[in-house]
Amino acid sequence: MIYLAHIFIYPIKSLDGVAMPQGTVLPSGALQGDREFAIVDEQGRFVTGKRTPAIHQIRAQFELAERSVTLRQQGDSTGPTFHLDRDRPGLERWLSVYFGFPVQLVQNQAVGYPDDLGSPGPTVIGTATLKLLADWFPGLSLDNLRQRFRSNLELGGSDPFWEDRLYGDTPQQPVAFQIGPVKFLGINPCQRCIVPTRAPNTGDTYPHFQRIFATQRQQSLPAWVAAAAFTHFYRVAVNTRLNSGDSAIAQTVHINDAVQMD
Repeated sequence: MIYLAHIFIYPIKSLDGVAMPQGTVLPSGALQGDREFAIVDEQGRFVTGKRTPAIHQIRAQFELAERSVTLRQQGDSTGPTFHLDRDRPGLERWLSVYFGFPVQLVQNQAVGYPDDLGSPGPTVIGTATLKLLADWFPGLSLDNLRQRFRSNLELGGSDPFWEDRLYGDTPQQPVAFQIGPVKFLGINPCQRCIVPTRAPNTGDTYPHFQRIFATQRQQSLPAWVAAAAFTHFYRVAVNTRLNSGDSAIAQTVHINDAVQMD
């Protein structure tokens, strides 16, 4: 049986994640609390690992019940704690000093700030896939690859790349599947950026990461996969959105929920 093994949300885009026992899927398709906040500069541009490698050395520990985050720089043992709502100016000052330029924290509780606005649902990957990816890169662990690719829903009980069944040849040919009570559409294999090439805690680049990944991914592509969905092979995990008829109310997925395909 394929089942939901792990749930992760990333409350502030590009900062550390939080493992969850359950996740609420909002009417938008987004996981509640995932990328709810984002850091932006004075021009309104996102401050993320794509443009600002220094962000990798911020450690963020969230206490979601208290709506708080403790920030520290990698290597420091302690740091200040901020309430995400009441202490926003202090949080922004800390981040501005750290980056060396003014930033603000913006918030979107309905859909968050996903990279793919057309597929705002949780990204899906298999634990077996992450284990195989770790084998491609000597010195990197399963947890390290998990942090690099930052997927939301991790599936257990599957072979590597089982999740590649969850999309069609084009985004116009989505695949319907269900996790627990929630009905999703798998849209396409997620195109990756520069972030996975860097160590999550330091920002150090793994030599030739993207080339190694693309070569191995092409060679490992299962025979049954929708190969037309791969304009290049630096892709892994599945972008999703809700089935259009199931977006009126929030629904909940739990660890150990079964995964079913229509």
